[in-house]
Amino acid sequence: MPELPEVETTKTSLLPLLEQRVQAVRVHNPSLRWPIPDDLEKLIGQRLIQLKRRSKYILAEFEQDQMLWHLGMSGSFRLCQSSDELKKHDHLVIEFENQQLRYHDPRRFGCILWLDETNQSKLIDTLGPEPLTQDFNPTYLYEKLAKKNVGIKIALMDNHVVVGVGNIYATESLFNIGVHPAQPASTLSKAQVEKLVTEVKRILKQAIDLGGSTLRDYSNAMGENGYFQQTLLAYGRAGEMCVNCETTLENLKLGQRASVFCPQCQPLNLSKV
Repeated sequence: MPELPEVETTKTSLLPLLEQRVQAVRVHNPSLRWPIPDDLEKLIGQRLIQLKRRSKYILAEFEQDQMLWHLGMSGSFRLCQSSDELKKHDHLVIEFENQQLRYHDPRRFGCILWLDETNQSKLIDTLGPEPLTQDFNPTYLYEKLAKKNVGIKIALMDNHVVVGVGNIYATESLFNIGVHPAQPASTLSKAQVEKLVTEVKRILKQAIDLGGSTLRDYSNAMGENGYFQQTLLAYGRAGEMCVNCETTLENLKLGQRASVFCPQCQPLNLSKV
């Protein structure tokens, strides 16, 4: 599933569309997580003014309307020419002045919606802070974790705590600071929380700089892969040797997600440190 760095990279790759007017809109298959709205023709004639990211959502501001785009598990945007062959699972084509924007989603868990009051309150307003802002800081996170007895990795992936820290980046951050993914969140010391905040920010910035992680079918709108996966030390490496101590990395499931860790470098500590 595309995580925050992949969504940020996708948003950046769509910036050539800014100030272009929509010439036509074609929906080839409206079936996504929620049906694609049937009134997208309202976009015709409008310029795309701004693109922003909030959590894993891309917010597209046109002259009169705003849209909310989410890649889901397998969604992607591509910038194409009108002569390019339409692919299976291309759900939506937005024709701009100089190129087409196509939304492709084989598993259909993404969404293309209007950003109205209902979706704002339902999908945006309940989100936690962005991890790369000052709002995500050690004091905030320590207080947020104080009453959470779930594993720290589950808490870190909770969008009500902080947005956009998905499985890959939570796994790597916890490995790098030596905290077991199942350690109860409320037992982390202030020093551990400070290290965790610093590491999450560092990991996400590095991933964005490297264009995200291409593990399956992710690429940006230009068809370019990300390269962060080449730096992975824990995620996806269960059964291999730890780069620090040569202990075999193990895997456990937390919240139905694979959680790779080193039993030597990340001991489980159930007491308040």
